[in-house]
Amino acid sequence: MAEPDPRLLSALTTEHFVLQSAINATVSEAAGRSSLYMMALSSALVAVGFLAQSSDALMPFLSIVLPTVFVLGLFTVIRLIDTALEAQQYLAGIARIHRHYRALSPEAEQAFAPRLQRWPETVETEPSLGLGYFMALLGTSATMIACTNNLLAGAGVALLCARALALERSTSVLVGLLVFAALSVAFYVFERWRFERGKPSLGPIGPARAPR
Repeated sequence: MAEPDPRLLSALTTEHFVLQSAINATVSEAAGRSSLYMMALSSALVAVGFLAQSSDALMPFLSIVLPTVFVLGLFTVIRLIDTALEAQQYLAGIARIHRHYRALSPEAEQAFAPRLQRWPETVETEPSLGLGYFMALLGTSATMIACTNNLLAGAGVALLCARALALERSTSVLVGLLVFAALSVAFYVFERWRFERGKPSLGPIGPARAPR
């Protein structure tokens, strides 16, 4: 076995550290953006509570605040999906570096064996924890914020139907639930499309992922 180039090994080690730091940055950004959205939503709901006694002030306030928070939620969800995809790209980069580590010695080949590593080098530790691709997407931060945002949209539509269109309460609630369900399905389709399109190129780093 040829002696590894120490300059290449140093560069790989540095890149490994940089990729790990980048993954931590995506996690921190996702947490910060999620918190920012939830704080904006909570502040809006607190303001609604103060204005609930005055219908003249409440409706104009809701007509401005609810769409604004909803749009903020859309932007947040799109960016949360991007951060998850970026983290996957960084994990794929670490997996490619592991391929070089395995070539250092027989001991290194055993220590960095694909079956002992994280996703995407092995399918045994995929993010869904073996529950499947559907459950993996349901557990993302983007899904959490999207469901909250969709519920906000459904509540806004139900309120609009009850106040502006003078529909019965049960009918208004049903319309709101239908809006929530439609938006949730649309989000799942969009999220799955983004993850399929942004799937990292793994290269010859280990066994391929099992088909679903």
